[in-house]
Amino acid sequence: MLVETARAVLNVWQPVWVVLDGSTDESVAEIQELARSEPGLSVIHLGENRGKGGASLVAMEAAAKAGYTHALLMDADGQHPVQDVTGFMELSQRHPGAMILGEPVFGPEAPAERVKGRRVGNWFANLETLWGGIRDSLFGFRLYPLRPAIDVMRSITTARRFDFDTELAVRLFWAGVEPINRPVPVRYPEKADGGVTHFRYLRDNLLLAGTHTRLCILLFPRLWRVWQLRRKWLSPRDI
Repeated sequence: MLVETARAVLNVWQPVWVVLDGSTDESVAEIQELARSEPGLSVIHLGENRGKGGASLVAMEAAAKAGYTHALLMDADGQHPVQDVTGFMELSQRHPGAMILGEPVFGPEAPAERVKGRRVGNWFANLETLWGGIRDSLFGFRLYPLRPAIDVMRSITTARRFDFDTELAVRLFWAGVEPINRPVPVRYPEKADGGVTHFRYLRDNLLLAGTHTRLCILLFPRLWRVWQLRRKWLSPRDI
């Protein structure tokens, strides 16, 4: 699925960077072989697993060092819509100071427990931003302005694993980065088609519970500023 996703993205946008987060399976050789024939593809291979947030920070820092200002992050498991990459890039060019957040539109094949379970996390993320415009706190198909995203990640030691998408979005809001939501379809490929999940129900839900507890506590000294930001973006733009 990794190589297929990389090829699909290369057909609509370049450059593409793939981060191998401690991977040891056959996908390593396959994606490196593809990179040798595709000048628009770069591969970052981390020797040990750093988690989604840790691996994303490495990639964002490398992209900023190379002169890039924004990065669209997406999973390589086939869930995220390749056909929306160009639209996200164009939207970011019109609103360079904003974070463009994918708002998932689920199909009938989506697991009911995943669809219903995320409502709790989304409610808390809205509380932490006083309902300021983050429609989905967990969906990883997003475009970030690199400088503020890196600054936030460097200022904390959390948000390195499954808590990454949630905490970064909330803290970027606190930092004054406007959220713009864009509905996109999401699919859940069957395992036979290469679909995989690294979600661990108990571990990751406990991690998110701790994250939201901490963010709710940290909200109190920020209430006035968050309220001002909420008023500024009272009607979040849906594009």
